[in-house]
Amino acid sequence: MAISQRLDLKQSQSLVMTPQLQQAIKLLQMSNLELSAFVEGELEQNPLLERDEAGSGEERPAEAPATEAADGPDAGVEDAMPPDSLDRTTAESLPSAADAPLDTDYENNWDSRDSGGDMGSLAFDAQRAGSGGRSDFGEIDGGLEATLSRATTLREHLQQQLAVDIADPGDRMIGLHLIEMLDEAGWISGDLGEVATILGCPPERVDAVLETVQGFDPPGIFARNLRECLALQLRDRNRLDPAMQALLDNLEMLARRDRAGLLRVCGVGVEDLTEMVAEIRALDPKPATAFEHEPAQPVTPDVLMRPHADGGWQVELNAETLPRVLVNRQYYSRISRDARDPKAQDYLSEQLNSANWLVKALHQRATTILKVASEIIRQQDAFFVHGIGHMRPLILRHIAAAISMHESTVSRVTSNKYMATPRGIYELKYFFNASLGSSDGGAVHASESVRHRIKAMCDAESPRAILSDDDITARLREEGIDIARRTVAKYREAMNIPSSVQRRRRKAEHL
Repeated sequence: MAISQRLDLKQSQSLVMTPQLQQAIKLLQMSNLELSAFVEGELEQNPLLERDEAGSGEERPAEAPATEAADGPDAGVEDAMPPDSLDRTTAESLPSAADAPLDTDYENNWDSRDSGGDMGSLAFDAQRAGSGGRSDFGEIDGGLEATLSRATTLREHLQQQLAVDIADPGDRMIGLHLIEMLDEAGWISGDLGEVATILGCPPERVDAVLETVQGFDPPGIFARNLRECLALQLRDRNRLDPAMQALLDNLEMLARRDRAGLLRVCGVGVEDLTEMVAEIRALDPKPATAFEHEPAQPVTPDVLMRPHADGGWQVELNAETLPRVLVNRQYYSRISRDARDPKAQDYLSEQLNSANWLVKALHQRATTILKVASEIIRQQDAFFVHGIGHMRPLILRHIAAAISMHESTVSRVTSNKYMATPRGIYELKYFFNASLGSSDGGAVHASESVRHRIKAMCDAESPRAILSDDDITARLREEGIDIARRTVAKYREAMNIPSSVQRRRRKAEHL
């Protein structure tokens, strides 16, 4: 067989992830904070991009008035963004239709008929991004937060006490090392022997300083375990008697609700034991939580939902989470006339295409989020009207098929996106849950509604009629929910509901 060379032609199709497509996918799955940071970076890098300040109250004749909420069974989703960002671009500078970053159309020619079903009584209103007025506090640098006084940190609080209670410089140095060893709860997290080795002092001296600083405020600070933390707080209250010490030495019995065993080891009566347990529960196992705590960051919803005056729901994008950027074509025209260097012309062309693409991708991102959120509301309408017990089983494929998108696109849209509803703020992924079959062959049940039913049963049970997992399973099957006992146990454990034995002890003994 002879070996020879030859040339063959072969046609094949492949998906090429262009930089623009990768950028559009990343934008779609970003949270509002990540998106704001990304846009800020683009504004710094691209001289043709500028922040749209039209929302600050300036007159913008190019903007159209806000669209009213649609009404009726054929109510659809209007354009999620005003045309001000797009009509600053030209057809020549935009990428071709084949380079679309997502699997949706830029013209947003979508209404309720595209979803394959009737929108019912839903009425949607696309919020115009950037609407609203400007605050009168702009002259305060850093905002009102900058005028607030700073709370004392735990380290500063302890160092102040250290300077007053310990005069010896060597002991103060040991105290500073102990302060650095505190964890977020206020406990000693390291080995005291290492402190003695580092400072070249006997371990007894470290123990003596530790005993001193354990008397600092807040009570329970510098403890090495839970028992010592509680003992320090009881000692501060002058309540650390032998019976209480015996209770602290047997905390595992308290966790098991072993009332008889506690009465035996503590040598007290039932009433005294009840009071002792109440005192233990009133203590703080993490005394440092009052200091250096990070304020809870409120969730900013991406979608706002409210009842419509004519029935149904009104859905709009939250303008506060939508960064608004424009392409400064006047600046581009002015500097492009003076650019004679081919490299400068290529640079300007590249920046113009990048700016146009970013504006377009932001527009499409907003439209896609609104489209997915609107379909979720349509699918889970019973939940918003009647509550958790009426939540429908829902998976990504249902939404993707209804709005003619790919499941991966829906998955990216629902990641780190939140919606403010009349029942609270929920992540979009919350509305997706598995389904459980019906024992009578009827409609399926959402797993979230079944969890809610299990929790309601456990909360309503009396101390003399504690429900086992088998009992809960039997009751659910009587209600038409086909569920296995192991599934009930899995849901119960996921909700941190104790077993029937633990619930019986807790409700019967009131410990």
